[in-house]
Amino acid sequence: MASTDYQGSSSPSFTRFRRSILSMKRDPVIHEATSQEQEVEAFQRHVTQRFIDLSRVDSHEFLSLSWVSDLLDVFLCCQEEFKAILFNNQSYMSDKLVLDYFERSVKGLDVCNAIRDGIEQIRQWQKQLEIVSCALGNQRYLGEAQFRRAKKALIELTIGMIDDKQSNSAFAHRNRSFGKDPPNHQKSLKKFKSFSWSVSRSWSASKQLQAIGNNIVPPKTTDVIPVAVYTMNNVLLFVMWTLVAAIPCQDRGLQSHFNIPKNFNWGSPIISLHERILEESKKRGRRNACGLLKEIEGIERSARFVNELCDSLQFPLAEEQESEVRKRVEEVEMVSEAIKKGLDPLEKQVRDVFHRIVSSRTQGLDKRSY
Repeated sequence: MASTDYQGSSSPSFTRFRRSILSMKRDPVIHEATSQEQEVEAFQRHVTQRFIDLSRVDSHEFLSLSWVSDLLDVFLCCQEEFKAILFNNQSYMSDKLVLDYFERSVKGLDVCNAIRDGIEQIRQWQKQLEIVSCALGNQRYLGEAQFRRAKKALIELTIGMIDDKQSNSAFAHRNRSFGKDPPNHQKSLKKFKSFSWSVSRSWSASKQLQAIGNNIVPPKTTDVIPVAVYTMNNVLLFVMWTLVAAIPCQDRGLQSHFNIPKNFNWGSPIISLHERILEESKKRGRRNACGLLKEIEGIERSARFVNELCDSLQFPLAEEQESEVRKRVEEVEMVSEAIKKGLDPLEKQVRDVFHRIVSSRTQGLDKRSY
């Protein structure tokens, strides 16, 4: 009897009813998973397109101040989109992968600090170029006194850049050619230090990048949120690695590798950019550079040309010699102006990255506590 009743209950109408009940229970889960997938897929598409755009730049703009600025814009956009994904899926806030990302991003704060110091060093070199252009530019008469002043600035510039290839001495001690400190210089230096930007003398950019890149393991593509975390981990590592490659900082090292599976479309432009930067670092004259930033190369080149010219001159100058000097000074002025215009916006972006990392981590941990 019971057996017959049970078998009878398996009628087509009952089966349809049972399926409808089960589907009602599953529907919210299916919709949630679909929403997650769509969100993460859109995030990955955006990451892919942003890095494709970065990779399309020509050789003249590659690793320039404007290109690095674009790179930081990409990071800030990715960071905001990633944060939105996490906040829309708060149940993952306590996931180990998410917490590991927050810890990696905190390690990026020291990189921001070191890069900020490097920007200040470049600013000091730019001021030396200003001295050269002031001594030799817009002068009705070019005599030995003007060239002595320019030569002194060039020597200071060269010493400063060589020092940075070997160590990261405090930028404040590289200002000797200016004579006495300008008014409020010590006050402004104390204010600068009060922001706690500077890293310790024993800090290593190479080791910090290694710590950021440790144990970044590709997840299964079916693990939706881990895919987003893996994507952002690689974005963070690449951006920090590129900053270290471009800007002077302590113990620069370019040993980081990017082994990204081919099924992650954004991996291709990132690996392409990584290889392109490595190729740049191997070029003659760039191998021992204190930074691969295009404007640093411009400083070294223009300073070398003017220095060689100064050594070859005899006074009084012939008309051809004076013409060549003025031409070289114009090049110095162009490099100096480009750096002057580009450094302040870049420094602001580095600060924005710093504060955005802090804010995202703080908000993420706050959400986790609820």
